[in-house]
Amino acid sequence: MTEAPNAGPEKTLPPQMLLVEHVSARYRKMPDFALKNVTLRAQPGELVVLLGANGSGKSTLLRVAAGIVRPDSGDVFVAGRRVAALDRRELARLVAFVPQSEAVAIGFRVREVVAMGRAPHQDRWMREGPQDRAATDEAIVRCDLEALVDRRVETLSAGEQRRVAVARALAQRPTVLLLDEPAAFLDVRHRLELQDLLLDVTARSRVTCVVAMHELDAAAHLASKTVLLRRGVPVASGTPGDVMTPERLGQAFDAHIDVSVHEATGRKYFVIGR
Repeated sequence: MTEAPNAGPEKTLPPQMLLVEHVSARYRKMPDFALKNVTLRAQPGELVVLLGANGSGKSTLLRVAAGIVRPDSGDVFVAGRRVAALDRRELARLVAFVPQSEAVAIGFRVREVVAMGRAPHQDRWMREGPQDRAATDEAIVRCDLEALVDRRVETLSAGEQRRVAVARALAQRPTVLLLDEPAAFLDVRHRLELQDLLLDVTARSRVTCVVAMHELDAAAHLASKTVLLRRGVPVASGTPGDVMTPERLGQAFDAHIDVSVHEATGRKYFVIGR
């Protein structure tokens, strides 16, 4: 990536708000932009779902928002603070990011890994205080990990490791939570529990949450806002009802997609064809 532009002024934004403003981003040695003039506003208590085919820019957008990838142009703000001007510790107090995959913390037990989420809030000696223990314990319970706390992380299944990663992010108690395919490898029960958890985190804790996913049914149920991407460009942004239409989904995914409503629950479901 190219270097970020010089630091600009802070912005007056609501607490916990995320603003990605006119961002374009391109990876080194790649001729095309992964993101092209993308703007995303996510409010406190809002659950924004990013949808699009592989290579549409969902992961890049999350990595830009997390301060991992620096954009070629545009800017990112969290609660009015310019992300590029924050040091890693300051940023980690505000933003938690769970990528699609990450290296396993070999040799560490589940509770130790979840407790790593408290590092930005601790002193240089990483001393755990009552607030740290409470945040770690709460995250373990919310991610259904009580029975696994003493297990070494490398002995867990991929789905269990995924829940540990989400718990560590929750232990950070961030103002902005970014999740890239968080339901990957989860069984049906834990997928449903994750959906309930995300709704609770946004509604009760007023966290700003942005999630990239492929599950259209879950997106329609969860999202307060949906952003549909195609080749790094937003196709549509708004409520799921406005965005997740057969025409727009078909354009983004290059597939025929029908939208139906389940009679008993009233929830939408999506049928993908050729």
